[in-house]
Amino acid sequence: MTPLPFTRSLPEIPEASAAAGATDAADAAGPAGALDTSGASGVAGLRLLAGPDAGELLAAALEPVGGQVLSWHADHVDHQPGRGCTAAYQVRIAWPDGRVGQERMAARTGHRLPAGALVLDNGATRVAVWRFPYDPQLPALPAAWDRAALARLLEDFGLGAGPVRLRVRAYRPGRRAVIEACGTQGRLFVKVVRPSRVEALHQRHRVLNDAGVPVPPSLGYTPEGLLVLQALPGRTLRQALRDGSSPPPSAQAVLALLDRLPPQLAQGPPRPSWCAKAPHYAAVLGAALPERADQVTELADRLATTSTGPVTAVHGDLYENQLLVSGGHIRGLLDVDTAGPGERLDDLACLLGHLSVLAQIDRSRAADVNRLGSAYLAVFERHVDPAELRRRTAAVVLSLATGPHRVQEPGWPTATGARLDLAARWLDGAAP
Repeated sequence: MTPLPFTRSLPEIPEASAAAGATDAADAAGPAGALDTSGASGVAGLRLLAGPDAGELLAAALEPVGGQVLSWHADHVDHQPGRGCTAAYQVRIAWPDGRVGQERMAARTGHRLPAGALVLDNGATRVAVWRFPYDPQLPALPAAWDRAALARLLEDFGLGAGPVRLRVRAYRPGRRAVIEACGTQGRLFVKVVRPSRVEALHQRHRVLNDAGVPVPPSLGYTPEGLLVLQALPGRTLRQALRDGSSPPPSAQAVLALLDRLPPQLAQGPPRPSWCAKAPHYAAVLGAALPERADQVTELADRLATTSTGPVTAVHGDLYENQLLVSGGHIRGLLDVDTAGPGERLDDLACLLGHLSVLAQIDRSRAADVNRLGSAYLAVFERHVDPAELRRRTAAVVLSLATGPHRVQEPGWPTATGARLDLAARWLDGAAP
């Protein structure tokens, strides 16, 4: 069936704002938009944003300002069953003045669309669309992507005057972005989060620094959601494993790092365990890969009954890309957005699960990665329940099975299947 054409729908966006991709910062920071009663938060929304018809809505968004889509591909798809779907795209655009350039765009379906975005409607589905950096839920992102403003910032911090190179290190539409700014004498990282989260994140960095945890110092923030972070030395553990530039830190070093997390971070309700989140990831995988739905449901059911351990301060998303290393030592701990109360089991399982998936991805270094993972497992299981550690690791791998589809990796169903099989092996290893 030929899809209905997309047209702009209320709330109407003036053409000047549509060209930028959002209204002003005050609107972008405002409450969510009207309810989407189309039912697009389900599989239909996923198929639209991840399928070939997404090109039509990108073209419809650009048409009023004269942009022509020459090519496009999705590089991030985030499906939240029952809530909606968000996708990011790399789009090659031709403009009326003859310019041709590669840009990022994003789109969202769901029950609540963000205020300030251009809304498209084909009579059955409503979709919010915007161009990077004009993310309606990240009002500080345009400032973080302003080359002149970042040049002044680097100069103010004594990192040299002159040209600045900007690089997007991460972008999760509507959630966060990380921009690396490199000047003539150094670099900074600018993290952009929703305005309601920035002050707490700044304080978390300060608390961790005061406790001697080597997280990037926060140099300040703006109420709009922009946080400036000092760059730390070292390479990520993933880079070190891939190029052999540094021996990996020991398991004891990892445990010692976690022991330094300040107890005040353990206050409040604990974050859900990886096992508790298994049904959510099973729903995401079942929608993306229906032929594996029975397998993921079985895995989630087997993970549903789990024991709990003591609540302590945790990182919340500990894996090899969050550890900066050199000379066999841990020099830095990155991305503490999720640090707070939780179970040590989950941090250890997260690291083990990521390493086991990394061994699948990087065949050339699989032996080294598996050797490190085995060494970590042998030590970690002396500190926590061995069977429960394997169960949590299986749940982490289940969550990572969503990755190939999320980043639209070529041949993603095969990669997803391999990760599901790996999760099953970890779970089988937890049996008495």
